[in-house]
Amino acid sequence: QLQLVESGGGLVQPGGSLKLSCAASASTSNYYAIGWFRTAPGREREGVSWISRLGVSTAYADSVKGRFTISRDNAKNRVYLQMNNLRPEDTAMYYCARALVYRGLSSVPDTWGQGTQVTVSS
Repeated sequence: QLQLVESGGGLVQPGGSLKLSCAASASTSNYYAIGWFRTAPGREREGVSWISRLGVSTAYADSVKGRFTISRDNAKNRVYLQMNNLRPEDTAMYYCARALVYRGLSSVPDTWGQGTQVTVSS
């Protein structure tokens, strides 16, 4: 059974918004912190944001701070990434991942989803 499944990616114009969703298994939702990462050709994988198990603590990369918001709804086994004021450099494959221990952006994933593509272009 897949532990994490991303959705919500697509094509959006610069300045636009997009909301990604990470569907988790019940056990993952109940016990794990969830983070979002992104990868693009020629660039290292970047940790975008993390949220603790109950959603009390969050962390953001400087590159997205003030534009992206991570949230979770454990009753629905979902974690979201609301992305506003998108820029072309936000174009990437976005993955969610889980970590047993929340350490902000230093959280260490043990499981990854398959990713959803976000393209920001005019």
